Amino acid sequence: PHYRGQTMASNTLRRVGLLAAGGTAYGAATYLTYHYLTSAKADRDAANARITESGSRFSYVANPNRTETFQQIAFGYDDQIGKDEFVMGIGLMRRALLFFHAKGNVLEVGAGTGRNIGKYPSSVSKVVLTDSSNKMLERAKRKIKDMSASEQKQYEVVVADSADLSQYEDGSFETVVDTFGVLFV
Repeated sequence: PHYRGQTMASNTLRRVGLLAAGGTAYGAATYLTYHYLTSAKADRDAANARITESGSRFSYVANPNRTETFQQIAFGYDDQIGKDEFVMGIGLMRRALLFFHAKGNVLEVGAGTGRNIGKYPSSVSKVVLTDSSNKMLERAKRKIKDMSASEQKQYEVVVADSADLSQYEDGSFETVVDTFGVLFV
């Protein structure tokens, strides 16, 4: 009986210790998340205040820094976002959406580094990848270059702003794809 009492006491102490450690970890994560999110909001609020003070109307679409930003991050973009997309299952979602919806000639706007390359189904005859950042598209071209010659023929890469696609005639494409491009507009 004396031995069992010591075991119960040590088990209780262990549980209290684990509970305290878990509570501390939870509290720290909550605190850090709160400060991260509120600092980002403060930055957004400050930027919006500067825009309002200047009296101009701001548009992310017309923002000349938009393309410049993507030019700067093009080299490491896939590495930075790849892990997040893997954890969230976005690659599978991309493949499924393209499999069920893409067909014929496809126009992909905001193609970036070509994260959809290799995910298009056989029902797609041609894919025109467009983006305003030539450096992002250079990464896409490298992916295409690693494909077989017959697969490479399926792709065309064009530097173009999705706000002006007048170079293509109406009805040129059966499918238009914009994967997350709207998030960066």
